[in-house]
Amino acid sequence: MNNEAFNMNQLEAMKVFMQVAELGGFTAAAMSLGVPKASVSLSIQQLEELLGTRLFHRTTRKVQLTQDGQVFYERSKDLLADMDDLQGLFRQEPSALRGRLRVDMPLAVARDLVIPQLPTFLQAHPELELELSSTDRLVDIVREGFDCVLRAGELSDSSLIARYLGEYQMINCASPSYLARFGQPQNLAELAQHRLVHYVSVLGERSGGFEYQDPRDHSLQRLAMTGAITVNNSSAYVSACLAGLGLIQIPAVGVQDLLAERQLIEVLAEYRPAPMPVHLLYPNRRHLPQRVQVFMTWLSGLVQPRLKQWQVSH
Repeated sequence: MNNEAFNMNQLEAMKVFMQVAELGGFTAAAMSLGVPKASVSLSIQQLEELLGTRLFHRTTRKVQLTQDGQVFYERSKDLLADMDDLQGLFRQEPSALRGRLRVDMPLAVARDLVIPQLPTFLQAHPELELELSSTDRLVDIVREGFDCVLRAGELSDSSLIARYLGEYQMINCASPSYLARFGQPQNLAELAQHRLVHYVSVLGERSGGFEYQDPRDHSLQRLAMTGAITVNNSSAYVSACLAGLGLIQIPAVGVQDLLAERQLIEVLAEYRPAPMPVHLLYPNRRHLPQRVQVFMTWLSGLVQPRLKQWQVSH
């Protein structure tokens, strides 16, 4: 078979490749596809010749992806999912959605809001495969292959599409044990006698200090503060505050249970940080896959009421 003829069947060859990669062998892939093992071997050989690289390490016991094979696997998975999505472009049945979704969101949102609701979503879309990243690191959406990310905070200039969902009300908090030791600050001047739990995205970066909106003109101001600990994780940030290590500045809705239980106490309410905007970001693509559109609509429906929850109750 020449390359021209093979290109016409490249998608079928990619499906064979996916079966070998996921089942870990040529024999298992052949049984799954209902074709002779020799046909599977020939298809992989032709695909490797076309790409100019080896896709598998072959031994007598097992078949493993090479580094190039792993890269091709990730791209093939997305491409085949996009083809399935394109074929179902004009179908209205939600259950027709299939393929992989790779998304990223803050840890607290994933843990407290999204994951508890995921069983219902995935039951409605059983052919979807979700890869959920929940990290405080700013992922590279395009290079790391994310379909969409939920991001809190100011956005940098970008070619990404941003869908505004709302904003977090930010507050200043301390634990009862901290306040018993240092007292409750009544004004900004008294912060010189207090400590801040510093938060940075990457250790080694400089903390922004205590941030607040000037009550006179709502301008954003920063005040340098000392602190015994710097963290780069939102969970550790709250834990450090609960342990009495200093003040923190955090979205109110994320600690509302701790506030209600008096494990955390709001301080300096007149000097709250500026509200933190929340966006859904996704790559600028001519055709956004339906599976991504459906997931973003579902996620927006979860997040937006939560963003309004604190404002309604306070």
